[in-house]
Amino acid sequence: MPEKLPHNAVKVGTALREVGAEGEIVLLPESAPTAAAAAAQLGCEVGAIANSLIFDADGTPLLVLTSGAHRVDTALIARTAGVAKVKRATPEFVRAATGQPIGGVAPVGHPAPVRTLVDTWLSKHEVVWAAGGHPHTVFPTTFEELVRITGGTPVEVE
Repeated sequence: MPEKLPHNAVKVGTALREVGAEGEIVLLPESAPTAAAAAAQLGCEVGAIANSLIFDADGTPLLVLTSGAHRVDTALIARTAGVAKVKRATPEFVRAATGQPIGGVAPVGHPAPVRTLVDTWLSKHEVVWAAGGHPHTVFPTTFEELVRITGGTPVEVE
């Protein structure tokens, strides 16, 4: 575990304050590259974890913030986003789009805005946990706040 907040998490914390988000970055004792790992450390339902998934949507990054309880239907997301094809992005594509590593991609703090879709299922949870820019960091938020701070569009993902 890092002893202090990693650089990317500090950047995400700054971005959160700039958009008026309420939550603070939390440093986890272990890496949380999956929703199940994050939920186990936080003591919450896996569905309350907002997975940040970057997809390659016809060559353009698309961020889908989905409940950890869901699998993303890429054909549905492609139709929703109005693109021909949505596919999993490579780690290099993710890093270029977000400046953050897979397993820790935050919904904010990217070098440039990334089009974002937010899973409506997250609205079922009073507190939602999202990645904080590094696999050891998360922050508490709400569905409504995620939509607001990302400029995201609420959608069904499966």
